[in-house]
Amino acid sequence: MSLLERAQKASGEGTRFVTPVGPGLDELKAQVQDLLSADEVAALQAENPERARNEVRSACRRAFEDAAWAEVSTERRAQLEGGLLDAMFGFGPLEGLLADDTITEVMVNGPRSVFFEREGRLFPSERTFADEGQLRALIDRILGPLGRRIDESSPLVNARLPEGHRVHAVIPPLALDGSVLTIRKFTRRVMTLEDMASGGSFDERMRQFLVWAVRARKSVAVSGGTGSGKTTLLNALSCVIPHEERIITIEDSAELRFLEHPHVVRLEARPRNAEGRGEVTIRDLVTNALRMRPDRIVVGECRGAEALDMLQAMNTGHDGSLTTLHANSPQESVARLTTMVRFGADLPVDVIEANIASAIDVVVQTARSLDGSRRIAEVAQLGFDEERRRCTVETLFKREEGERSGQWVGVPAWLEDLPSRGCAASREVTAWKQACSLAA
Repeated sequence: MSLLERAQKASGEGTRFVTPVGPGLDELKAQVQDLLSADEVAALQAENPERARNEVRSACRRAFEDAAWAEVSTERRAQLEGGLLDAMFGFGPLEGLLADDTITEVMVNGPRSVFFEREGRLFPSERTFADEGQLRALIDRILGPLGRRIDESSPLVNARLPEGHRVHAVIPPLALDGSVLTIRKFTRRVMTLEDMASGGSFDERMRQFLVWAVRARKSVAVSGGTGSGKTTLLNALSCVIPHEERIITIEDSAELRFLEHPHVVRLEARPRNAEGRGEVTIRDLVTNALRMRPDRIVVGECRGAEALDMLQAMNTGHDGSLTTLHANSPQESVARLTTMVRFGADLPVDVIEANIASAIDVVVQTARSLDGSRRIAEVAQLGFDEERRRCTVETLFKREEGERSGQWVGVPAWLEDLPSRGCAASREVTAWKQACSLAA
């Protein structure tokens, strides 16, 4: 027993803080590189990833035969081997965080600062990077297979991993305290409306309303802030779309998942390449989607001039479409859409608002509570005031912070048409109104 170990034992600390004896990860990495060059590993990784891992494991076992590793325990050797594999093929210090299904986002604010989100709340992580070089190497390794690059001339990048996770990176000189890496995780299983209701995002009355809205082919816009659950709700709504319909999804970075629907065409925008060419915008994809015989068009998020094409699609026979946008309320969502449409066409405001009122039937506002939970905070229907020439927003449902279920204050006119369209029986609609304390 070393002097340090005896001192720790005497002070009651046990072996929890014992510094590992013998060589570490850097020494193992150097020995493995002597046995297996980086070029060989890269070639094997491109040809057969599993074989590349096996070759590195074999090189680790040969390295452990060196006399320098005689005092290192079997457990410590296994730990170092796993760490080397994570560093070479995985996400290094982030591997454990990304493997945890309860973690929804990982945020790296420089090599020494790592945070993660669990159940809507942020927590600091003990996992850190050795230095800026290790963090930059991880970013390059993530982007390499995706055909993307990041450097001083292009210090921002947004990409998607094969698993569906969204990756955003910023490097110096824009990031002052070291490279910033944000990874938004998406669960392997799509959350349904039933799952969201059981989780407290809304109650059974809201779930039934959303199901009717989708099946009645009402165009729905989900608005809210970052991390409020817009994409999750949009995915849940898509699960209700009948399997007989053809869906075309359009996204800046593919996040939507249609794992059970049999007829889905997924389109993803493409940024310009290093030469400044090859860009395909969401607006380009929306325009082309109209020629692909869609029953429904799902735009992952409206951010710019594509809002004009989306509204035109909704107004020319493609009802029942879905989209998301950033806004603090249904009222502000109208202003946001108006601004975005004007990016693409210099039209009068009243003409734009008339198109918005005609295209979008329901606006669902999502919000994140102080405790990290997500909820539907408001539901509104849009109309158009011919005298004032303005788009009107009528609140149907409101749920304030801290309320368990919220209050229904209105009924959309199309609810009465559900029986004639075969979407619900008259008694179901009546029972729903009574459950919401609305007039039968």
